[in-house]
Amino acid sequence: MKKKAYLLMTISLALAFVISVAVIGIKTIDYRNGDEDYFDARMVAGLTALPEKPEEEPEETDFWADALKDTDLDSLREVNSEVIGWITIPETELSYPLLQAEDNKYYLNHTWNNDRSSVGSIFMECLINPNMQSFNTIVYGHKMRNGSMFGSLINYEDAEYWKEHPSIYVVMDDGVYRYDIFAVHEVGTRQIVYRININSEKRRNEFIQFCVENSVIDTGIVPTATDKILTLSTCTGSGHSTRWVVQGVLHNGQPFAR
Repeated sequence: MKKKAYLLMTISLALAFVISVAVIGIKTIDYRNGDEDYFDARMVAGLTALPEKPEEEPEETDFWADALKDTDLDSLREVNSEVIGWITIPETELSYPLLQAEDNKYYLNHTWNNDRSSVGSIFMECLINPNMQSFNTIVYGHKMRNGSMFGSLINYEDAEYWKEHPSIYVVMDDGVYRYDIFAVHEVGTRQIVYRININSEKRRNEFIQFCVENSVIDTGIVPTATDKILTLSTCTGSGHSTRWVVQGVLHNGQPFAR
């Protein structure tokens, strides 16, 4: 009887091991395929080799806005018409097509070229106008274990990382939008950060106060009720009730011309 029990336990452990190896193998392939899809996206967009930023630049120019202005969104749309822009944090791994679908489910498990993958895509909240004129524009992405997609956003809990990478850039048809990061925090999915239409000055000020007071780093930047805010949202890895957000405010209230 003991031998039979031992045999069954051995078989169970062996099966568990085989299944674990298989799952890891499938996940590794999925990640690699996702990386290839987004390398292709950078090739199509003409963003495979951005120049290095000089230590000093003229005050009247923005080095990264100038480097990104020729991003080829039209060629990306030839592959997928739901590409609305390109989002990047310079000198990090975060550099991807920005998409928007009719719902917030499709791009959770499809890459920018419609390949099914757990890597998913970086996509804008479906209920928000993609013209970047909403008070709070929300963009979603997975926190991947290899640091891809929005996996690098967790680094913003360190103020030194923020100092090295202080701005988010979004390339749209009408210009390059630079958002200066002002708040980084974990937030409940039912809290004000995820409200779509915040129109009154009072509610906007409440939104700003909530974000600044809950930020884990002090950037010294405090938006006003007339500013435009970008919220990057990803999972925390500790359940579905909260998210990790990095928020920026539109620099000078308008995009750089393309």
